[in-house]
Amino acid sequence: MEPASTPTTTLTEDVHQAALRDLPELVGEGRIHWGDDIRARHGADETEDLVFMPDVVLEPESTAEVSAILAWAHGHGVPVTAGGARTGLSGGALPIRGGIALSLRRMNRILAIDTLNHQAVVEPGVITEELSNAAAEHGLMYAVDPASRGTCTLGGNLAENSGGPRAVKYGVTKDWVLNLEVVLADGTVIETGANTLKNSTGYNLTQLMVGSEGTLGVITRATLKLLPLPRHQALMLVPFTSAESACAAVAAIFQAGAMPSALEFMERDAVLLAQAFTGNHEPALGPDDAAHLLIEVDGFAPEDLMPQCERILPVLEGHGAGEVLFAESAAEKDALWFLRRRVGEAVKAASTYKEEDTVVPRGELPRLLHKVKALGAKHGFRSICYGHAGDGNLHINILRDDLDEATWNDTLTWAIRELFAEVVALGGTLSGEHGIGYVQKNYMDLACSPAQLAVMQGIKSVLDPKGILNPGKIFPDPS
Repeated sequence: MEPASTPTTTLTEDVHQAALRDLPELVGEGRIHWGDDIRARHGADETEDLVFMPDVVLEPESTAEVSAILAWAHGHGVPVTAGGARTGLSGGALPIRGGIALSLRRMNRILAIDTLNHQAVVEPGVITEELSNAAAEHGLMYAVDPASRGTCTLGGNLAENSGGPRAVKYGVTKDWVLNLEVVLADGTVIETGANTLKNSTGYNLTQLMVGSEGTLGVITRATLKLLPLPRHQALMLVPFTSAESACAAVAAIFQAGAMPSALEFMERDAVLLAQAFTGNHEPALGPDDAAHLLIEVDGFAPEDLMPQCERILPVLEGHGAGEVLFAESAAEKDALWFLRRRVGEAVKAASTYKEEDTVVPRGELPRLLHKVKALGAKHGFRSICYGHAGDGNLHINILRDDLDEATWNDTLTWAIRELFAEVVALGGTLSGEHGIGYVQKNYMDLACSPAQLAVMQGIKSVLDPKGILNPGKIFPDPS
């Protein structure tokens, strides 16, 4: 991989002079930035400690401005990396080839909430939680809820096909998208679909763009589905003396006919780190608690909840669960979710780390967890595991702690390759919701055949023939 401390390319003198001359005409005063501080901020996201400085940061406020910027960049062969809140964990928003960092945070309007058709029209800079709250005011739900929902933006969610705890029942970002406005590499503006629930008119360009990580176009508007809002939830925190037993209980819950709205796994060390980070030590961990499941069910009336819990409780008992804690008040529920949602931040505060966003069929979670711990023992690393167990999505955080440079940069590369090989053998794949981006691209050969990669690269070459859109992502480096 390229070194993290410097960009791999910079603008040539001719292009730099053209940028100084032309770019102020494309974006308004105060929205073009050459300073080191702001370029450094836009050269990083939440991925490890990587920084790649762009040459310039631009902040468009409209589709027309995005179109003009991309047309200029296409004409001069300048890389463009779109970004929002830069909360990503795979390096998807890192401008590793320099060029333009295209910040979409100023395009942050909820343009419409259509209560008749249960749709929302939004710009990419809207914070995810703000849309959820706005929909809820109308009795509607936008259920995609990444851990960073209070800071991440819808554009980033669309680019990475983000999920979250409630994806197990309600799906990930792609399941909520009807139509997109996209600016292509040469500045052409297209719509990818229609604002209808059904559409069999030509290729599904909407789903092609979702999860493409800004490598095929820049999303400037989205029409999203909404659903009626279930206003009642029951939340259970369930301890287990064996982490693998907790994982085994997950598939059994669904076999029993239950459909939780969230089903989260946290091993003991994940809970301890979150408690230390937040200062919230309730509920107290028992001495033998190896892992917890956090299980939520929802409904439109209070009486909808207990029948669902009664279907789940015998399954938990059959897998050796300890005493189930029911969060009864809103404050108790918020406290448990607060702890779960802060695990990622707690890990980051504890150590530099590598996060692997593995996903397997949920019945294979016990084997995956066993393999992770065996690899840690073999290669000498500590891992913190948690995630969306209900859909088989396990976040594996490998902490650097006191590992030396060679182990961190070389040995772990092969350990992670071994891990991903096992994930694929279990019927899983490399990423459930964080994307491939920069840090996982050299493992793509494990999950995708040469023919698959060739098809993807062919699509890329048609839509972005000069390779200016978020270059250096998804596809493996040439060997």
